[in-house]
Amino acid sequence: MTIRLLLVDDQALIRTGFRMILEETDDIDIVGEAPDGAEAVRLSAELRPDVILMDVRMPGVDGIEATSRIVARDPAARVLVLTTFDLDEYAFAALRAGASGFVLKDVPVDELARAIRAVANGDAVVSPRITRRLLDAHATHLPDPSARPTGRAQAVLDQLTPREREVLRAVAAGLSNAEIAALLVVSDATVKTHVGSVLTKLNLRNRVQAVILAYEVGLVR
Repeated sequence: MTIRLLLVDDQALIRTGFRMILEETDDIDIVGEAPDGAEAVRLSAELRPDVILMDVRMPGVDGIEATSRIVARDPAARVLVLTTFDLDEYAFAALRAGASGFVLKDVPVDELARAIRAVANGDAVVSPRITRRLLDAHATHLPDPSARPTGRAQAVLDQLTPREREVLRAVAAGLSNAEIAALLVVSDATVKTHVGSVLTKLNLRNRVQAVILAYEVGLVR
């Protein structure tokens, strides 16, 4: 399957560089380029790419706002954010806006291609550990898990079974499915089922958003 990619960056030189690199792959086809977020929103509606490779810091409509608009219009849209720093607060905001992950601009070409393929397949491309580092860097507004849950937090948690809460807590702790399976003494398939159920019940796009939500409702800190 050929992945149709929309490339978004305000610097023409960077767009050209990524195009030259990605055109060497057999399964990624760049169907369009946008110099800003507003054009990215327009082109994503017109071209319906499989993945949008989005610079997070742009003048005017930045990658965060563009991601929010694109995902609001099309919840199935897949946005992979480009950032310069692995603890970029803009990248974190983009994840909260609905991006499926982020990669550094200096990522090796093979890793970039793998990330694009993963996002195209519906996976998230941010390890929970990196997400936790982002949250820890911007966590002053997050609730104390030892405190009594707020009404919203309790309503969220009430949707989950006790086992699903365990799984969500383990996902937020950065454990893989295999590690969760070993911890809970269940099969990988069972863990995958529980994770899928958590995402469906809480209307989340991927594990990244699950980690963020677990912090926001005070399930973990």
